[in-house]
Amino acid sequence: MAEKRICNYEAMFLLSQAQAADFTAAVAHVRQLIEKFGGTILALRKWDERRLAFEIKKQKRGIYLLCYFTSPTEKLAEIERACNLSEGIFRVLIIKADHLTVEEMKAADDAKGLEMEAKLRASQPAMAAAPAAQPEPEPEIEEEV
Repeated sequence: MAEKRICNYEAMFLLSQAQAADFTAAVAHVRQLIEKFGGTILALRKWDERRLAFEIKKQKRGIYLLCYFTSPTEKLAEIERACNLSEGIFRVLIIKADHLTVEEMKAADDAKGLEMEAKLRASQPAMAAAPAAQPEPEPEIEEEV
């Protein structure tokens, strides 16, 4: 019988702005997707929240979560498929993290920051969580005379 190879991975999840309303559930969903297929999360942190370069499913903003985890190599395709089928995850990029040690990955963990972010978002009204879309001003064109 072949040995199970377990590798370290780095994943970037792009979550919808709607997921940000219940940030605790969004983080739990990402954890559940990885752990469901035998993965172990080493570190999870919010990387950024920003305007997207183009709309995805009529959404203009998204939240990026950076995750370091270990997983059996044969389960990686199943994790990616589950992420692609998930309603709350727009995009996912998973790469091998051979360039980092386990200690470096664990140092990137920001569990307290995620917890504070979730409490902050839960205490705000729903309208404040999603900023109102304001039209961008058109650039002025100078005419030559």
